[in-house]
Amino acid sequence: MLIRQFNPLCFLAILALGFGEAQAAKPATQPTDARLGPLVNFRTAYFPFHPPKTLAEWEVRRERVKRQILVASGLWPMPARPTPRATVHTKIDRGDYTVEHVYFESYPGQFVTGNLYRPKNSDGQAPGVLCPYGHWSNGRYHRWNDKEFAEQLALGAERYDPAGRYPLQARCVQLARMGCVVFMYDMLGYSDSKQFTQEQIHAPTVESINDGAAEYGFYSTAAEARLLGPFGLQTYNSLCALDWFEKLPDVDPERIAVTGASGGGTQTFILCAVDERPKVAFPVVMVSTAMQGGCGCENACCLRIGAGNVDFAALIAPRALGMASADDWTRDMIQRGLPELQALYRLYHVDEKVDLASLTQYPHNYNFASRAAMYPWLNRHLSIGAAEPIVERDFQPLTPEELCVWNDEHPAPPAGREHEVKLLRTMERLGAEALNKFTPHDAQSLEKYRSMVRGALEVMVGHQPVEADDVTATMEKPVALDTFNRQEITVERPASGEQINSVLVTPQAIPSGLIVWLSDHGTNDVISAEGKISAPAQRLLDANVAIIAIDPFDKAATEMRVIDDPRPVPSLTLGYNRTLVAQRTADVLTLLDFLRKQRPIIKPIALYARDHSAPYAAAAAALAGDKLAAVAIEDADFRFADVKSWRSPQFLPGAVKYGDLPGMLALVAPRPLWIAASAEPVVTRTAYSAAGADTNFVTRERKQSAGESIDFLLQQLNRP
Repeated sequence: MLIRQFNPLCFLAILALGFGEAQAAKPATQPTDARLGPLVNFRTAYFPFHPPKTLAEWEVRRERVKRQILVASGLWPMPARPTPRATVHTKIDRGDYTVEHVYFESYPGQFVTGNLYRPKNSDGQAPGVLCPYGHWSNGRYHRWNDKEFAEQLALGAERYDPAGRYPLQARCVQLARMGCVVFMYDMLGYSDSKQFTQEQIHAPTVESINDGAAEYGFYSTAAEARLLGPFGLQTYNSLCALDWFEKLPDVDPERIAVTGASGGGTQTFILCAVDERPKVAFPVVMVSTAMQGGCGCENACCLRIGAGNVDFAALIAPRALGMASADDWTRDMIQRGLPELQALYRLYHVDEKVDLASLTQYPHNYNFASRAAMYPWLNRHLSIGAAEPIVERDFQPLTPEELCVWNDEHPAPPAGREHEVKLLRTMERLGAEALNKFTPHDAQSLEKYRSMVRGALEVMVGHQPVEADDVTATMEKPVALDTFNRQEITVERPASGEQINSVLVTPQAIPSGLIVWLSDHGTNDVISAEGKISAPAQRLLDANVAIIAIDPFDKAATEMRVIDDPRPVPSLTLGYNRTLVAQRTADVLTLLDFLRKQRPIIKPIALYARDHSAPYAAAAAALAGDKLAAVAIEDADFRFADVKSWRSPQFLPGAVKYGDLPGMLALVAPRPLWIAASAEPVVTRTAYSAAGADTNFVTRERKQSAGESIDFLLQQLNRP
């Protein structure tokens, strides 16, 4: 029979009566799981923002999206940031403004560099503007040559020399002349940020990544397993820059704006999304429902699964958000993106605080027209009080030598592969120290640990809980075999096209419980195509327990697919597409959500993991909450840290950072948990002790565990 809008009474009849009354044949054509289609490609996909109907609805999503950014950045929980302390030197006086050279440490040994522009003869605290500038040629030193400048003039993109020839300096000079303190800081690999080459950050090769090396670097499997990457480093640098900048005696911490274009536009809305201190944002040519960021440093594993740049920009609401688009991937923002953001701002009753300068007559830029839109936006929302219209005036440009932070008195710090490896170890250590503060020791600390690690795991898996009308089931005609009944069931989520192929096996009598059975071999591990039942499954049936076994998503895959891109950067694929572990975990959770809706008709439910299903079984058990009465995992010696390639079906970004398999199993506490392992995982035992449930956690060596897992599950299912 074909069942839509699943009928629990029908399911009860199937369980209780062994499908004796079902007569309809299986549909002639099985639907195809949409996840087997093309991968999401950051260059070609569409990333719409769906405005909420209420602020209450938005607050729920807002928390999830902000957490997604922080987890993907490796900043959940936030590592300790240094006390703001910078070296400011070599002041250059330009009459009505000054320019100084700045460097400071973010992570130990890692330096943020830039120039500080200040208005002269200003009294009191001034508005502050942070300028992450993006990936322009020569970075802070950017200058159009004669041919390029002539092309800019011909397009009308620039109007004057020197402002049009030195557009990055022009922005800082004009803002300083308006009365703002401005800090323009470097992106990784540009200008004075020379501790990495641009190849390391922006154009890595297989050879430069050197995956599998014990001393791992950016984009390696080991780094991604800990969510350590250039995107997170740049975001952390921006936060450290803000920490220092807002403490300057001449900066008003209540009047800080951030503006940048391209990769600097990404940093603009990311910084403002994760930190409430900036009151005004003006990202240029980057907020879009189309291409999301072409550089590895603008991407991170898990970052844009179910979210995009417009979602991130929306987190700025109700603070002032101005934007500019161009004839690039932002060209359609006026029709797709801006109206949805306006709908969100209307909920806050601050319609005037969001706007877009649609400048599609120009290519990708932060040109005269974009700057001319930005100046009055900041003037208005930072209460600068500059007279309008605001027109750029001539200034004396600084040469690269004059802009350079490093000199004989201030030598450049160590750089290269050795620095990269050392920095990643430091980032890993500080991230672990931040997480260790949540180590559970009692019920209260366990809840904080659970909130932190579960919050991360939800992002890593990317599962959206099933709503009442978001699941259907297609059922094949049941078959009676000896003392049990067999039926194939395909559970579907029509909105996403996801499918879960399963087999339900029930005893003749009304079952006393239900086992969700996971195995590399899928449904064949329970019952063969010829109807032969496996010995462990027979034990459960003899004890009057029903079994639902599922086929792992894409179970024949020997490695994950990747998008078509010459750069071997995991985040370009896994920033937009879930891993196989995540997909399989989500399938288990969808099935549990589905079964849960049949309660109290179906109860209790336990999870049984065999073979090498531990990675997604543990993740599912960790996120399932009280949907499971008990869990048994027969290969708990698996460790994500041992996975050698990010393309492995067993890879999950961030899994090592959050305690690997034992960290996931700690979230199962206090529910009964049985594992076969060579040694008891410490963090799991710690969590059960903190929960006052030591007896609910049982560990057995694998060679001694034959049959004990089934005994354990039966004991738990038969509890009163």
